[in-house]
Amino acid sequence: MLAVIFDPNAKNPWLVLAVLAVMLTTASVVSSNRISKKIKNLLPLVWGSIFISTALTLAYTNLLILQPQPWYEPQYLIPLAGMILGNAMNSGAIAGERLVSTINSSQLEIETHLSLGSTPQQAVKQYRKDAIKAGLIPTLNTMTVVGIVTLPGMMTGQMLSGVSPLDAASYQILIMFVLALATLISTLLLTEGLCRRFFNQDAQLIK
Repeated sequence: MLAVIFDPNAKNPWLVLAVLAVMLTTASVVSSNRISKKIKNLLPLVWGSIFISTALTLAYTNLLILQPQPWYEPQYLIPLAGMILGNAMNSGAIAGERLVSTINSSQLEIETHLSLGSTPQQAVKQYRKDAIKAGLIPTLNTMTVVGIVTLPGMMTGQMLSGVSPLDAASYQILIMFVLALATLISTLLLTEGLCRRFFNQDAQLIK
């Protein structure tokens, strides 16, 4: 399958997009299963959050920075999408699971806030912040030591292929910022959607 996709004489944008759709759906299923199996219609929410974060960051990186010809060049598009999807999946699963478990264990506190006049967003604001922070921790930890621990290892493949160390480092720094942006967008969208799932139209907590 990969041989067909990366064959320079058989480039097909629809085939590349189909592979990306399969990757996206697989990542969404894994992430939603990690978050909860009891929340209805969770998969579309996870799928949409990961899709938006991946599409935005991938479009910016591929079309404005790398600018491959053609734009669907699988050599660039598929590896980048794989890295972005993997990180968005992990951050979304961590943030979503933290938020769901915290809300489920803090129902009395949330209802107290609601009875005192707080809006649903205000009642779960701190829980959402903690969930987003938890989802971003792996990416932030990686960026903290990127120059000493992570970057040399990530550059190995490019350096073995003959790319200069400076160019290899520049590409990897770009990828790290792209991954950080993608994880931030996915966790923001996912946690916002999850918070809405716990309240009905009358701003009452759904148990």
